[in-house]
Amino acid sequence: MDSQKSETPALDLAPPATRGLLERLFKLSLHGTTVKTELIAGLTTFITMAYIIFVNPNIMADAGINHGAAFVATCIAAALGSLLMGLYANWPVGLAPGMGLNAFFTYTVVGTMGYSWETALGAVFVSGVLFLILTLSRVREWLLNSIPASLRYAMGAGVGLFLGIIGLKTSGIIVDSPATLIKLGSLRDPAPLLAAVCFLLIAILSYHRVFGAILISIIAVTLAGWGLDLVHYNGIMSAPPSLAPTWMAMDLKGVFNISMISVVLAFLFVHMFDTAGTLMGVAQRAGLVKADGKIENLSRALKADSASSVFGAVVGVPPVTSYVESAAGVAAGGRTGLTAVTVGVLFVAAMFFAPLAGMIPAYATAGALIYVAMLMMGGMQHINWDEPTDCIPAIVTMIMMPLTFSVADGIALGFISYVALKAGTGKYREISVSLWVLCAIFIAKFIYL
Repeated sequence: MDSQKSETPALDLAPPATRGLLERLFKLSLHGTTVKTELIAGLTTFITMAYIIFVNPNIMADAGINHGAAFVATCIAAALGSLLMGLYANWPVGLAPGMGLNAFFTYTVVGTMGYSWETALGAVFVSGVLFLILTLSRVREWLLNSIPASLRYAMGAGVGLFLGIIGLKTSGIIVDSPATLIKLGSLRDPAPLLAAVCFLLIAILSYHRVFGAILISIIAVTLAGWGLDLVHYNGIMSAPPSLAPTWMAMDLKGVFNISMISVVLAFLFVHMFDTAGTLMGVAQRAGLVKADGKIENLSRALKADSASSVFGAVVGVPPVTSYVESAAGVAAGGRTGLTAVTVGVLFVAAMFFAPLAGMIPAYATAGALIYVAMLMMGGMQHINWDEPTDCIPAIVTMIMMPLTFSVADGIALGFISYVALKAGTGKYREISVSLWVLCAIFIAKFIYL
């Protein structure tokens, strides 16, 4: 009570016109918050997720995309997504290109499957449009409820394993081996050693609840690399690089190929379930769950998320999704869309730090990849390990994603094994119509493609 009174003047400091506008837009009083609290919460969320402006351009560059354009596209997509979430849905959630999905984009769709990054962007665009259509209809709820919980959790954990393998390979902690496929790299080399230090530093700072742990660790390891003459100073600020190399570069014609069905579905499913899980979790912490159990403006939040992914493909990034790091801002008192708007404005400001982003080495972002990967694997605890017909397909999904280096193949094999096990054990009623259809599509893909 006292803390609320002490923060009330922060709202009164704003000019009457501004105060009235913010109150109408975000209903601050109704949500028991103030301008000061929301701004601090927005800054907190931004600091916890700002690592994406360093990590995503590095991953996109591996697909052949211009690093500067990828950096600007990341900032613009994150800014627009966060602003849309704040202004349209009035949710305290920041958005940015999704971790895991960006790795699938670069290392599977482009690297392994051989598609151009323009075609991969086309797949992102189509999956975003499908997500938006599903959100506008009741099909979304039907589809979300028809996919077994074990497979939903396995998808997130499998993407985490996939992301972890990429981080370990990028850093040199593991390397190729003709005899055993992979082996431990030389920890005497500075790159893998600094990547390991970055990972451990993130874990330690996170344990002590230091907000911005990932960002702090990336910068610290970059400075260490600079001290070892591994990083060269290029300045801190400059005018934003050109977006021209990625703007409207998506190849939609190449997407309408039967072999791309699994790619589009992989983008769609991982994005949809990840978003649903994040929004549900943030809603509970932000007090957006009403007495009757309904979540305030959930439909608008999902529309904002899916529309942001469509625009993200236009500017040149993988699916844009709601970030679980938004929980940090909620913990700091964020309750309305003003928190998300603050995040969006800060991402716009970040565009002027392109030289700094260009100096961040791959081994620094690899440490962050490994840590985020382990967080994503936390969903495994919710799998029903006592029921073989649930846990075995989940294991297949999780293991096959990193081993095939494909999120799409992992999902396909998981769905097929689920239907086969349930049917083979007489549990037909646990197989939804959508699962039968998807299973048939995935089997046809493996046989004919």
